[in-house]
Amino acid sequence: MQKLFKSTELEYAFMFTFKKVNSIKLEGIKQFFTNLPTDPYIKGNYRSRRLSRFTISGDELIKLPHGYLYQSKNYNPLVGDVKREFAELEDALIEHETFQHLVLAFSDSCKLHPETEIGVHQIRTTCSPQNYGNPAPEGIHRDGTDFIGIFSVDRDNIQGGETHLYIAKREKPVFSKILHPGELLLVNDHEFFHFTTPIKPIAESSGTRDVFVLTSPSLISD
Repeated sequence: MQKLFKSTELEYAFMFTFKKVNSIKLEGIKQFFTNLPTDPYIKGNYRSRRLSRFTISGDELIKLPHGYLYQSKNYNPLVGDVKREFAELEDALIEHETFQHLVLAFSDSCKLHPETEIGVHQIRTTCSPQNYGNPAPEGIHRDGTDFIGIFSVDRDNIQGGETHLYIAKREKPVFSKILHPGELLLVNDHEFFHFTTPIKPIAESSGTRDVFVLTSPSLISD
C-alpha cells in the first residue's frame, strides 16, 4: 500500500491510497459489464456507461432518484457545461453483495458522512486493432468532487490503460500504475489531477477495460 498524508486538513486526511482488495470477489459482477449502453456524449462509440447515486444508512445502500451528471468546463473541457444523462445501474448489480461491499468500503476508507452522496460510474472502454480506446478523453483533469475511487474489475486483451496522478498538469506524474482486477486507487480530488492512458489490443481482436469509478459528492442533480 502507498499512502501520503496531509496533516493540516482533517476532512481531507489522505492524498491517495492504492491497495489490492482481496475481499471483493469479481466473478459475480463481471457479467454486468456486458450490457452497458453506449456513452452518447463521447465520439467513437468506444465507451459504455451506467451511473447511479447512493447514500449509506448503517450498512445499507440507499439508491437516490435518477439525476443528471454535471461538470463545468473548468473540470471537463470536453463535455463540461452539459447535463449528461445515463442509464441507472441494474438492480441485480446494486443488490449484489460484492457491489455493496465495494461502495461501503469506499465510504469507510474516505470516512464519509452517512448523508454524503456517492456517485457510482460503471464504465467499459473498448478498443480494436483499428481504434484505440481512451479512458480519459478529457485529458489530465480533476473531476470537481472531493474523493474519487477507481476500482478495476477486468482487463481483457489489452495493453496500456495506465493511471497517472499529478500534482500539476505540466509536471511528471507522482503515481503511475496499471490497475489490475481487484485493485483500488483512492484519490483526494483537491490534491491531484488524474489521467489514464489509451488502451489497445494485445491480439488481433477487440479488448475491454472495465472499472467502477466512485465519487463523493456525486456531481449528480435532479
